[in-house]
Amino acid sequence: MTAVQVLMLDVDGVVVCGRPADGRSWSTSMLDDLGLDAADLRREFFAIHWDDILVGRAGLDERLAPVLARIAPHLTVGRLTDYWFAQDSRLDMVLLERVSHLRRGGLSVHLATNQEHRRARYLMERLGLAAHVDAIHYSARVGFRKPDPAFFATVAATVGAPPASLLLVDDLTENVEAALAAGWRAIHWTDTPAAWTALDNILPG
Repeated sequence: MTAVQVLMLDVDGVVVCGRPADGRSWSTSMLDDLGLDAADLRREFFAIHWDDILVGRAGLDERLAPVLARIAPHLTVGRLTDYWFAQDSRLDMVLLERVSHLRRGGLSVHLATNQEHRRARYLMERLGLAAHVDAIHYSARVGFRKPDPAFFATVAATVGAPPASLLLVDDLTENVEAALAAGWRAIHWTDTPAAWTALDNILPG
């Protein structure tokens, strides 16, 4: 069997798990904190614009600004995104320490995630994930999102490694299945003893 050369970590649900205070969704208290109903934002923004933003066909600010002008004119894009990114930033430090151990042993560690440009930059720079990983592959830069097969093909080509040497750790079954179909290896991340054991058993090439 081809040895694992690159560990590909998903972000949301794996490395980042909700808001710092309690791990709940970043928008849980948004109505009280910002006067914006999460259901309104989902319906008017995420349901309509998010797919285009995630694959880089549109920018976050350009799509969000007119929506806020209509449903929450008291909010600026900057205030909402500052709140959003800060509230969706609880790092799993136990996982990161375990991954650091593997990295010190010679394994290359990358992020493979569905993100738009601004939050990808926030994750790497403000949250400090650049200190824990060697690279990031995110949907807005790649041009495709998981579980699209093109995401996995493009990332593998970018890395320049055989698909069988890439291992995805992801909390979503559809992404795990797509990675396996693309010839990658994969761990369905459930924060259970079985998942931790699978991670600990990775042997770098």
